[in-house]
Amino acid sequence: MSDTPVFSSVSACPACAVTPAVVDRASAAASEAGGRIMLSVPDAHCALCISTVESDLEAMAGVRSARLNLTLRRVSVDAEASVGAADVITRLKTLGYAAYELDPGTLSMTQTDKQGRDLLMRLGVAGFSMMNIMLLSVAVWSGATDATRDLFHLISAAIAVPTVAFSAQPFFRRAYAGLRMGRMDMDFPISLAIVLATSISFYETLKGGQHAYFDAAVMLTFFLLAGRYLDFRTRAVARSAAQELAALEVPRAIRLTGAAEEAVSVADLAVGDAVLVRPGGRIPVDGVVVAGTSEVDLSLLTGETLPEFAGPETVVAAGAVNLTGPLTLRVTAAGKDSSLHRMADLVAVAENARNKYTTLAQRAARIYSPSVHLLSLAAFFVWLWITGGDVRFSLNVAAATLIITCPCALGLAVPAVVTAASGTLFRDGMLIKDGSALERLAQVDTVVFDKTGTLTMGTPEPVNLDALGPEALQVAAALGAGSSHPLAMSLATAARARGVVPAVLEDITEVPGHGVQAQWQGQRVRLGRASWVGAEPLEVTAAYLAIGAAPVQPVEFADRLRPGAAEAVAAFQARGKQVRLISGDVAGAVGDLAARLGISDWQAEALPQDKADAITALQAEGHKVLMVGDGLNDTVALTAAHVSISPASALDAARVASDIVLLGASLAPLPDAQHTATRAVRRIRENFAICFTYNICAVPIALFGFASPLLAALAMSASSITVCLNALRLR
Repeated sequence: MSDTPVFSSVSACPACAVTPAVVDRASAAASEAGGRIMLSVPDAHCALCISTVESDLEAMAGVRSARLNLTLRRVSVDAEASVGAADVITRLKTLGYAAYELDPGTLSMTQTDKQGRDLLMRLGVAGFSMMNIMLLSVAVWSGATDATRDLFHLISAAIAVPTVAFSAQPFFRRAYAGLRMGRMDMDFPISLAIVLATSISFYETLKGGQHAYFDAAVMLTFFLLAGRYLDFRTRAVARSAAQELAALEVPRAIRLTGAAEEAVSVADLAVGDAVLVRPGGRIPVDGVVVAGTSEVDLSLLTGETLPEFAGPETVVAAGAVNLTGPLTLRVTAAGKDSSLHRMADLVAVAENARNKYTTLAQRAARIYSPSVHLLSLAAFFVWLWITGGDVRFSLNVAAATLIITCPCALGLAVPAVVTAASGTLFRDGMLIKDGSALERLAQVDTVVFDKTGTLTMGTPEPVNLDALGPEALQVAAALGAGSSHPLAMSLATAARARGVVPAVLEDITEVPGHGVQAQWQGQRVRLGRASWVGAEPLEVTAAYLAIGAAPVQPVEFADRLRPGAAEAVAAFQARGKQVRLISGDVAGAVGDLAARLGISDWQAEALPQDKADAITALQAEGHKVLMVGDGLNDTVALTAAHVSISPASALDAARVASDIVLLGASLAPLPDAQHTATRAVRRIRENFAICFTYNICAVPIALFGFASPLLAALAMSASSITVCLNALRLR
């Protein structure tokens, strides 16, 4: 309904050119023999898994590259035609990783859900047993002796042994699989400590010893499972934006062959075919309009809510919705060549790229794993030599070393902080989908905002109704009520809110792509595009009201500012962050909004590739970019940014592509979230310092035989509690 530039044409391919170089490389790769194999690897859980899987698969003949996405627990393999999914699955099974081939067109969380339920069940069993054994241990610590002590030890053994055998299976399985392949990851010392603590306790119980350490074994199992489950939950909420985009593709189309119509699969369409798209249908292909006029909703591709005119020679893209009139298109691209499909491919490439923002815990794991079990083994043999063959004492020292250096606190260092920070942000109306987003959000120095639906509510409202006379307002209200155009509907709603009684019109007719007209008191009245009613277009979003021969009156519209937008922009700028506004809207509307918010750096009429290019350019200059957007056209930029946020009102694809979801309507929590992230990263580093200091002090005590396994378990628990308490300081 406006002749502003946003309605002048429809983008030929708003997704194809997101990053032309990437598309060209992807096309070149697709033309080579072979392809990309996508597999689910549900047992992948740490940094060592990434290096093990990627290095081993890349050593396979015919494999060009392998990337393990730890968040999605999926491995993407670029291989030659001679390598199939079955070959990769077999190779992964020899490494100890179960693998399952994925259907690229579906999103199945069955295996992930099963793993989560399994961890939670084992955690519950361990927690219940731990509480009961602790009650029995209190009596022993309080001075129970002889038969009473031995009875309590036996009861503890009856509870602990089956509990450990059941609850610690995730660690045992991974440790065994690693040993079969000749490697020892973090699960090996964990498993060894649990087994030693349980075995020594059982031995002491059978011999009538004073101390048994069943509580330490079960507590160790419980805390480690808690850390594993917390880590699992932060990853499980992430889903693939590429698959969400692929789900928007239309599977069938109406092909015109002469005067006949036939429903065919989109994959069967060829360039040059004629396709009919009826009103209300989604456009299945990229094409050029050859017959018909209508308005098309491009919100999925441009992020803007106002439809655009489509007539002969107008270029349209797959994914747009035809609103008001039938269109006949000449196909220019269909199926895998369409703009929507190529956008999904680009997002998939970004999702499966190697993630350089690994957590501090994963980096620390590379150092910890190969050293602790060797240290414990060395302690056993040294004390065996010193004591002249005292196996019992030497085993106690080895077990104490394993327990006191157990990575329980290390494993909780990041999840405890993420949980505390997530709770704080959730109370502020924000949901963290990925724990590593906190670390990345803390590093942000540049914030890029989308306009419509992000800084504004995406609902245009009339702003100059007072300039219309009473009769003109009544006529405009009646015409607006007779149209399905968003501007017309907004006008009618605003008029009703003012108590305006619509005029009585006759012969109301909506002209697709132009506006709505009727007869009133013997005069023709129109509400629509400037060129249609014979007016000069304004540089703002507007509809134009023509009543008979009277001068045309414009009805101007402005998008309502999202609550907290001004406060968020001002707070970011006050903290020294660079703020940019990039929108697909017209220059007049974007410039006006930028002026209202005090944003000096803005860009209008930006297609998806413009946003992606801007993000890429900023990051090439060394900036850490936070992207805040809500549209399908923002998904590639959201994925490419250092960290991304989408409001809950955003499209599903944008929400799943982002790292953080804003649950409320206000943007005010965004600067506070960035501050919380900075504090969270500080707490993570403090937790690692606590773990490092604890091990520096505690390891010598265990190695020199001054700590029994019981004292080692208490020290280990104290370090875990300290880490959790430090994390709770975020609240």
